[in-house]
Amino acid sequence: MTVAALIRFAAGSAVAATLACAPARPRRVYVVRRPPVEVVEVVPASPGPEYVWVKGHHRWMGDDYVWVAGHWAVPPRGYAVWVPGHWAERDGGWVWIEGHWR
Repeated sequence: MTVAALIRFAAGSAVAATLACAPARPRRVYVVRRPPVEVVEVVPASPGPEYVWVKGHHRWMGDDYVWVAGHWAVPPRGYAVWVPGHWAERDGGWVWIEGHWR
């Protein structure tokens, strides 16, 4: 095998490995039933000044909603802001919009 062929093979292998490890795109959750009223959480003391509160939310589990409690998280970058996930009414049902760092 020539050097050029080895370089092409290595580059192709690197691309394939990157694609194989890429995170899956989150699937869209569509629910006909309205989500319950948000639970009012008591926010515990922050474990440190760099932590941000990520509030809880109702998650659809296929046949019912389940409350997922909030938690403290460290932003991936010091200046990042947490944008909470939420249920949005769409086309006669409800769609989950995932929370994310901005």
